[in-house]
Amino acid sequence: MQSLTVELGERSYPIHIGRGLLDRGDLVRPLLRQPRVMLVTNETVAPLYLGRLASALKAAGVDTIELVLPDGEQYKNWETLNLVFDALLRHRCERSTTLVALGGGVIGDMGGFAAACYQRGMPFIQVPTTLLSQVDSSVGGKTAINHPLGKNMIGAFYQPRLVLADTDTLNTLPDRELSAGLAEVVKYGLIRDLPFLEWLEENIERLLAREPEALAYAIHRSCANKAAVVAADERESGERALLNLGHTFGHAIETGLGYGAWLHGEAVAAGMMIAAELSAQLGWIGAADVARVERLLRRARLPTEAAALPVDTYLDLMRHDKKVEGGRLRLVLYRAIGQAVVSDVANDAQIARAIEVRLSDA
Repeated sequence: MQSLTVELGERSYPIHIGRGLLDRGDLVRPLLRQPRVMLVTNETVAPLYLGRLASALKAAGVDTIELVLPDGEQYKNWETLNLVFDALLRHRCERSTTLVALGGGVIGDMGGFAAACYQRGMPFIQVPTTLLSQVDSSVGGKTAINHPLGKNMIGAFYQPRLVLADTDTLNTLPDRELSAGLAEVVKYGLIRDLPFLEWLEENIERLLAREPEALAYAIHRSCANKAAVVAADERESGERALLNLGHTFGHAIETGLGYGAWLHGEAVAAGMMIAAELSAQLGWIGAADVARVERLLRRARLPTEAAALPVDTYLDLMRHDKKVEGGRLRLVLYRAIGQAVVSDVANDAQIARAIEVRLSDA
């Protein structure tokens, strides 16, 4: 097991990464205010891992309540969130009961948002089971649901007490989901960690082959990058916005096509390519840099072409982005490979051109 800490003063919490951690109820029990938890998962993860985690917690003296939700991005909404509140109320859960989110990014986001709201805040723990959630969404306290007009537009910053990432869960992850997670891994190299990007260029096939040591290294390095950024800027007033590389374009794809048509990581990968085209158009990086990004994403089996939506649709949906300030769209772009910046210098015509370049390859 490898461990690191998200440093947030009194609200600091550990991230444990390793094999067999679903059996480690002893890692969870000391963090509970009372020996009772609500386990929230989905119908895909439940048959695989719910019983195992519940057994480990019971062996550690913890009473468990179980809730299984439908699986998919299209269920990340008020209706499904209310199922969590219904269960919490039905079982008379108290403010000191802990909600444990067992699953990928959708479960983690919804579980965290429910925990933030229920009785104005109950403790929660993240047990991520996908690569994307282990390297990104489980860390940092962003919780949310989607709205038909925009992804993750309704939510709260609410930190977990613990992130428990069992890498064995990646053995049952479909290949497409694994690649989607790699988009967020590559992102860390592109925005702030050039040595890691170079390591990924040498080892991406090892990750696709699910080599345990390579996966453990990539997850730990990704979490270390995110923990450092979150500790410096918890509520995204500055540096943390860099973690959204590709996301403004990607969220437009997810919203425009309908949630679930593209996986989040797939949309982010296409978004990172549009950002590269725009950065080259601004003269910040060269054609060789754009090709370098594209080459790595293709090797990771990720899309590098934009979804076939009208450019005006992209621009309209992007105006709902959380980085819009004073009506100006702020985008995460490449000042250099391995050095991202947040900038509002690009106008609509330049943004449209960057999208069109990627659309023309579709």
